[in-house]
Amino acid sequence: MSQPLPDLPGEVAGLGRRLIALLIDWFACMGVAILLAGAAGYASDLTSLVTLLIFTIEVVLFTWLIGGSFGQRIMGIRITRLDGSRLGLWRIVARTLLICLVIPPLVVDSQGRGLQDRAVGSVALLGR
Repeated sequence: MSQPLPDLPGEVAGLGRRLIALLIDWFACMGVAILLAGAAGYASDLTSLVTLLIFTIEVVLFTWLIGGSFGQRIMGIRITRLDGSRLGLWRIVARTLLICLVIPPLVVDSQGRGLQDRAVGSVALLGR
């Protein structure tokens, strides 16, 4: 049984908004990977691996510096701890690696938090 969330400084972002943010991030990273991979081009194993690496770096770096990835910030989402404070770097890295496994973000609880958020004590909130 899930525990109710404490008072949060914002509304939990819905799955649709989070999915759009993820797609924005992924396509932006794929574009950079295609530019970097050059002759290997689109849909190669190298481009897929480079895209995942760029995505991981982008999400970790942007979440650490500005509280959310490029796509999340565009969609008005910020990632915080349950008490509203900033996430530490190790929590950001763990959360991002879980997102890269694909399944954790798809499994949400009644409060709208994915397994990656539950694992590190974070929440995706609406608001800048």
